[in-house]
Amino acid sequence: MRTPLAALALTALLGSGAYAQTTVTGTPAAPDAKTSQQSGGQQSVTRPNTDKMTPDGATANAHSAVKLEKGANSFTEGEARSRLEKAGFKDAKDLKKDGDGIWRGTAMHEGKSVPVGLDFKGNVAAQ
Repeated sequence: MRTPLAALALTALLGSGAYAQTTVTGTPAAPDAKTSQQSGGQQSVTRPNTDKMTPDGATANAHSAVKLEKGANSFTEGEARSRLEKAGFKDAKDLKKDGDGIWRGTAMHEGKSVPVGLDFKGNVAAQ
């Protein structure tokens, strides 16, 4: 009697349909995939938008067209410095978060001091 009861309990437990599910948002990452901005992908603030960061060696002009967005910025000052450096701006100074949640300060780029900003999505701009 124990075996059929144990088998029934195990079947009920496994057959309950409580399996983890994954929801796909936007376009999956693939070599020919569009950026999240182009595909209208996830609009959440849980992951920074790095589509507008350019690698070292880019000109400050490449960052001048970036529009920084207002929002609750969770980046620490150290993380803001790191993102600015990855975007090609060195020696960030006087970084302060403004009332719109944007980190603002100055940084060196190609031997010149330029005003810079970083929004809550991780977008970097030279202003």
